[in-house]
Amino acid sequence: MTEAMLGATLDKTGADFRLWSHHADLVELCLFDEAGDAELKRLTMTRGEGDVHHVFVDGMKEGARYGFRIHGPYDPVAGHWYDPSKVLVDPYATEIDRPFVYDQRLGQFGVDTADLMPKSIVKAHKPLKPMMPLGDRAGFIYEVNIKALTMLHPDVPESQRGTLAALAHPAVLAHLRRIGVDMIELMPITAWIDERHLAPLGLTNSWGYNPVAMMALDPRLVPGGVKELRDTVAALHAEGIGVILDLVFNHTGESDVHGTTLSLRGIDNRSLFRHVTDDPGTLVNDTGCGNTLACDHPFVRQLITDTLRHFVLSAGIDGFRFDLAPIMGRHWDGFHQDAPTLKAILEDEVLEDRILIAEPWDIGPGGYQLGRFPPAFLEWNDRARDTFRRHWRGDAGTTGDLATALAGSADLFAHDGHGQTRSVNFIAAHDGFSLSDLVSYEHKHNEANGEENRDGHNENHSWNNGVEGETLDKAILKRRRQDIEALLSTLFASRGAVMLTSGDEFGRSQRGNNNAYCQDNALTWLDWSKADEELIETTARLAAMRQRFSCFMDTSILTGEGDVAWLNKDGLPMTVGDWQTPDLAAFAMVLAAVDRETGKDCRVAVLFNRATETKDFVLPPQDNRKWRRLQTGRSATKVSMKPRTVDFWVES
Repeated sequence: MTEAMLGATLDKTGADFRLWSHHADLVELCLFDEAGDAELKRLTMTRGEGDVHHVFVDGMKEGARYGFRIHGPYDPVAGHWYDPSKVLVDPYATEIDRPFVYDQRLGQFGVDTADLMPKSIVKAHKPLKPMMPLGDRAGFIYEVNIKALTMLHPDVPESQRGTLAALAHPAVLAHLRRIGVDMIELMPITAWIDERHLAPLGLTNSWGYNPVAMMALDPRLVPGGVKELRDTVAALHAEGIGVILDLVFNHTGESDVHGTTLSLRGIDNRSLFRHVTDDPGTLVNDTGCGNTLACDHPFVRQLITDTLRHFVLSAGIDGFRFDLAPIMGRHWDGFHQDAPTLKAILEDEVLEDRILIAEPWDIGPGGYQLGRFPPAFLEWNDRARDTFRRHWRGDAGTTGDLATALAGSADLFAHDGHGQTRSVNFIAAHDGFSLSDLVSYEHKHNEANGEENRDGHNENHSWNNGVEGETLDKAILKRRRQDIEALLSTLFASRGAVMLTSGDEFGRSQRGNNNAYCQDNALTWLDWSKADEELIETTARLAAMRQRFSCFMDTSILTGEGDVAWLNKDGLPMTVGDWQTPDLAAFAMVLAAVDRETGKDCRVAVLFNRATETKDFVLPPQDNRKWRRLQTGRSATKVSMKPRTVDFWVES
């Protein structure tokens, strides 16, 4: 195909419309009234070079509503789903006039959908000059569900709650500053459709990982369109906070053969989705969502890179997180690190300096690719996540794995001569238990999702401290608080980027639901009136510590050659016997650092005690320097560590 500008392009005399389709017989541009309800005209588009269909409309103005109808064979067995009764959204639309709402008629052949479908809006966006992205590869990433974060915030005006603009409210910005956020990672804000099984259950999708239009912002979250995104990014940038978009380039909400025809399926299903070899009627489902985008196809590759360029040039976005990212590197024979689509992103002059984060797994054959993405990509590290959890749960033999994760996961990233970690370390994310629920529930409780608790992961490496779920027992609540603080301290002491999901810093609970994608309600909305102020202060203190000491923001994988010493509780180097002790409960990580407050060299000791009793540590002095506890400033050479805690000391 050609690299021609696709979508709708305005000039002084009108608008040029371009759409790619190889198998279509005829493409029609449909123009609608200002309300997007009445179809005014259909214009036949001309097939040009590279199967790009185009038409120029004289006098077209910004704000016009349009869609496509495409003629061709309706033969699902052969992989073709052409149906001119279906109005299709332009995959290059940057704004649409209404959200997608599931209706079974959207998937019924011969049923006109003009009254059901969102219409694409003709828009022109003045490009920004690309700036160096804000954020750091070892920074503090704050994962945000916009609606959940702001829907119940008492200081945000009701008209703004649940929208992107609420992130720019002074009260929200103040909270982000308080806890030391470096980068916000926005869960999907592009247009999605609910899964078809949700409406009969009275549920709606609250995460957005079911996209239709990759560039178009969802009007439910971003009613002000690209301008609202641009203004919000600018407000966050003014506070020194970078913005990462979580994007889904692995499937579309058109789902399986029982799904809907909304955009790509009606444009060229045979070309743009993966099908079983020699069986074009059977969709490959490496995503678990019913279909899989053919990311090695030139059109899909161009759509992905053009989408990323659009968000950088039109809104100043600093980086991207890619959902089920191995799909983007898949070919018919599996995942390739040097896949053309991954290379196209890395070599693009607009994208080459952006922060790129891969979720390095899908459910297809060979889909687990942690540590195997190109060096420019950071990667979600679920192995570190599980290690953090298992260690503090009390699993035997986890000390060595914990040290490896704390040091930057050399087992995953120190191959082919690479000495820098690319790990994004986390304990909890949007998918799974919240941090509070992790130490309060041993089992998932997803009954509210309407699937008889069959959905969601069964193994969460979680524990409940003696009672499943809510309790008034003060002793249990104290133990849970200790565990949460120990987990947070371990996370912020780890080398690599660290990620926290919004609300985990003040004790949010989903009552044991570990798959709350369909709970757009008080179960997932953050109740700011119940925010745990002490936990917020703990998070803020840990984030400030990372910024203060160079050892936490350095991405070099720790080697033990002058950068770290691993000590037992007696202050002696860990022996092979120590490492192999299954129930070893206490050890120390001593890091060489620079104190950015003073500019002087120092050492930082991180003490770990997962035992249920107090442990005494010896901190060996060096060059007559004194060890001081970071939190209180008191000095000591022998430290009594409280049960199930992590403590930080600095020698200077």
